[in-house]
Amino acid sequence: MNESPRIISLLPSATEIVAALGFGDHLVGRSHECDFPPGVEDLPACSSTKIPAQGNSFEIDERVKEIVAEGLSVYRVDIERLRELRPDLILTQTQCAVCAVTPRDLEDALCTWTGAQPGIVSLEPNNLDDVWNDIRRVGEALGVRSRAEELISSLAKRLAAIREEVREVSRPTVAAIEWLKPLMAAGNWMPELIEIAGGRSLLAQPGEHSPWLEWATLIDSDPQVILLLPCGFKIAQTIRDLNLLTENAAWANLRAVKQGRVYLIDGHHFFNRPGPRLVESAEIVAEILHPDRFKFGHRGTGWIPIDEAQRLGA
Repeated sequence: MNESPRIISLLPSATEIVAALGFGDHLVGRSHECDFPPGVEDLPACSSTKIPAQGNSFEIDERVKEIVAEGLSVYRVDIERLRELRPDLILTQTQCAVCAVTPRDLEDALCTWTGAQPGIVSLEPNNLDDVWNDIRRVGEALGVRSRAEELISSLAKRLAAIREEVREVSRPTVAAIEWLKPLMAAGNWMPELIEIAGGRSLLAQPGEHSPWLEWATLIDSDPQVILLLPCGFKIAQTIRDLNLLTENAAWANLRAVKQGRVYLIDGHHFFNRPGPRLVESAEIVAEILHPDRFKFGHRGTGWIPIDEAQRLGA
């Protein structure tokens, strides 16, 4: 890799990894969802989505199923723009075809590419260790493996400090909900973050993809705390979709609902991005579960209680 690589990132977490490694100024293109760190949204977008931006959880799920059933991709890649930007490195992912552009989406662009083809690093994070390994792989591709190790060490130390603070606390049971209709529990790295933050994760296993969830299973588990963090949703979007939960008669009988321990989280900017800000995601859960021990300052931006959300949505 040359000293001034031209980088295109086609997923938000990779964009944040590149910036954390000190190569933010070398980004020349981004995905349509990349919006952090500030300023990256000014770069040309090299992808777009076929999913309706304003639909609710149910409508989005139905549209995704239609697209996938037709054997199509959820995303469009702007091939001409890719060529114009002349990247040395393109970052994509294979973890989820619904979450971001995949290598398959790049095939048409690369098969007709003239001249030297760009390098491609495809990330596939399923748990926290995979996230660290992806940071290493991006660091290696950019020729800064030692810098990547320093970043990983710094992030791991912050998580270790949270884990140590809650080592002897009482751990509430937690259900993290990644989609509202149909219900989906949050898997992959999410159960690990809950455990680190001092909770007991229900309904999903670390390192496994997020499972669809039956209402009966949620009711039977009767969690003490419910975290609502729909994939790709900011808090305002989740507020608009709360009725998809509250219209179910069983919702009001859940222990977490009765005790006011339901929280809306900005999944778009935190938990759904397997990069450096997963540490801040753990901080958010720690603040929610153990407010007497943690005050990182994420309330109001990263998360809000459901009673506050309902007032905002009224």
